[in-house]
Amino acid sequence: MRLDILAALSGVMIALQARANGELSHRINNGLEAALVSFGSGLIIISVIAIFHPAIKEGIKNLRGAVSRKEIAQWKLLAGALGGTFVAIQTNIVPLIGVAIYSVASIAGQTAISLIVDRIGLTGGGKKLISGRRVAAAVLTVLAVFVSVLDRIDAKNLSLIAVLLGTIAGAVVGVQRALNGQINEYSHQSFTTSLLNFITGTSLLVLLIIGGVVIGKIHLVALPIGPWWIYTGGVIGVIYIAFTSTIVQHLGVLTFTLFSVGGQLVGSLLIDLVSPTDGVHVSTYLVSGIVMTYLGVIAGGVSSSRVKKPARHK
Repeated sequence: MRLDILAALSGVMIALQARANGELSHRINNGLEAALVSFGSGLIIISVIAIFHPAIKEGIKNLRGAVSRKEIAQWKLLAGALGGTFVAIQTNIVPLIGVAIYSVASIAGQTAISLIVDRIGLTGGGKKLISGRRVAAAVLTVLAVFVSVLDRIDAKNLSLIAVLLGTIAGAVVGVQRALNGQINEYSHQSFTTSLLNFITGTSLLVLLIIGGVVIGKIHLVALPIGPWWIYTGGVIGVIYIAFTSTIVQHLGVLTFTLFSVGGQLVGSLLIDLVSPTDGVHVSTYLVSGIVMTYLGVIAGGVSSSRVKKPARHK
């Protein structure tokens, strides 16, 4: 299957995960606990896979060798902590602004940070020039955020802080993708990269929750029995990280982000039409913002077929 199609499917996964995690957070009124359930369940799934998948152990061995040879810095292996931060933000703000506006905001953050990440070569696939088309793509997606919320810039209807946090979440996941691409270059196993992400991400969330409980800011509650789909965030995350860690090192972060935008926006728009978060509606402004984001995809140039394949390390 073509890498651009897989990138688009990964965008759909983001929208589905956001809806599932957001609904769980809404039902238990605890974003961090919902994030831990999502990441923790993903860790269980990928750990079971690791038991029956010898290649994951080989990937761990490859990473250890790369670290010992100082081919990759140890701090880069903490990319999963960024994923934990992303999910923690996601679970808190989706119930406030809905999947579609959250998607547009996070895409703006991803696209903007991707210019920097690609320029410095953080993916491990080499540095990529910042062309005028790439800058235009980033500017259009940022403007799309403002257009999407024009009818809701009101303290009663929309939390502008939540929109800003959505943009920050996008920037965080953009950096995570880049680091995962580099980790995957040395592990040669996408599920090894997933395992490492879930270990570090879950650890961060556990520490945050323990700290919150100790200072009395967080109170854990019993999880609801259903519906079943609110617990799918973890399995979606496992598949998503495996997808992105493989694809991003070939496409580059910005190109990957632009391709995934289509899937994410279509998915989020359908979700907000069919199963909207309470108080969320789809307006002409939101649809206009989505169209602007598609224009950003076109402006990006979709030149992935000419991206040089990164060298393999043994």
